[in-house]
Amino acid sequence: MIINNAYIIIAFAISLIFSLIGTPLVVKLCNSRGLLDLPNARKVHKHGIPRLGGTLFMPSLSVGVTITLLIMYQGIQNDFKIGISNVMMVTGAIMIYLIGIFDDLKGLKATHKFIIQTIAALLFPLCNLMINDLHGLFGIHEIPIWVGYPLTVFIILLIVNAMNLIDGIDGLASGLACLILGSFAYLYYDLQAHLFCIISISLAGATLAFFFFNMYGKVGRLKTFMGDSGSLFLGYVIAYLAIKYQMSNEPTGFPYREESLLISFTLVFIPCIDVIRVALWRKFNGKPMFAPDKTHLHHRIMQMGLDMHQTLAVIITLFISICLINYGLYGGGLEFHYIIGLDIAIYALFIWIVGLLKTNID
Repeated sequence: MIINNAYIIIAFAISLIFSLIGTPLVVKLCNSRGLLDLPNARKVHKHGIPRLGGTLFMPSLSVGVTITLLIMYQGIQNDFKIGISNVMMVTGAIMIYLIGIFDDLKGLKATHKFIIQTIAALLFPLCNLMINDLHGLFGIHEIPIWVGYPLTVFIILLIVNAMNLIDGIDGLASGLACLILGSFAYLYYDLQAHLFCIISISLAGATLAFFFFNMYGKVGRLKTFMGDSGSLFLGYVIAYLAIKYQMSNEPTGFPYREESLLISFTLVFIPCIDVIRVALWRKFNGKPMFAPDKTHLHHRIMQMGLDMHQTLAVIITLFISICLINYGLYGGGLEFHYIIGLDIAIYALFIWIVGLLKTNID
């Protein structure tokens, strides 16, 4: 069955509308119950803001995907199959979603969250959904299971926590997520992978609705943050889509595509490289790994004197630039590992320039 453009629009619209209708209700509940995100050393806002906006991501996605698939297949027919990896993703996503809600409501130690995230991440390789081929990176192609398992779990944890930690200013996590999810929707559409295209575009619709409330809602009225329930869930689904896309042949059934790992890498590069940089900085400076501070990319840019909207524009521009550069370099025949090295060099140069401008301003 070839996926029709109308189904993509339906999935996007259903999730978007569900989130647009539901968010004001969630905000009202948060304000009445005092469920607010309060300022601290890591955060840049000055007032308590409702923090459960991201709780609608999972239900919006579920409603959008379910209704669209029922319309596409006119009910569940024999030609529609849900694989074990899909069941595993749903199970892990529910775990991530629930610990996010618990953390938003009651608070949860970072180590406890990390343990549950690790369990959820282990579900991927247990059903053979994993990184098993480096697609020529450093001349390496197929890798053994004992390397692929821990590498896959590490990448999942990296993406999940990167999306969580980059959620530090209005519109940043949701804006990047919309671009990443929209890209995966197109990529899976090109592969005629119906379910994953619908998942990507449905979550993009829910995230876009949140983006408008987060960016343009007024404090004390409709402004909201996504909270850990939203950012962790986004990270987990994006990790799933990225790892699924880079796989070829069994068990995905996708044809081998030499560029698939590079594409997945490119789409998650900015949030992941930033969390790696911050972790290394804390390690070398003897700082606690999970201590709140203002060393992330968005903090550094704002220290130049830019406001949140300007900082968002700078980071989105950096993200799009990296995507275009990698597309052009790969099309020009440059090898995968050289492209990665150049990406890291561009990011390092960008951080150095930001630090230089901050010093000059100070």
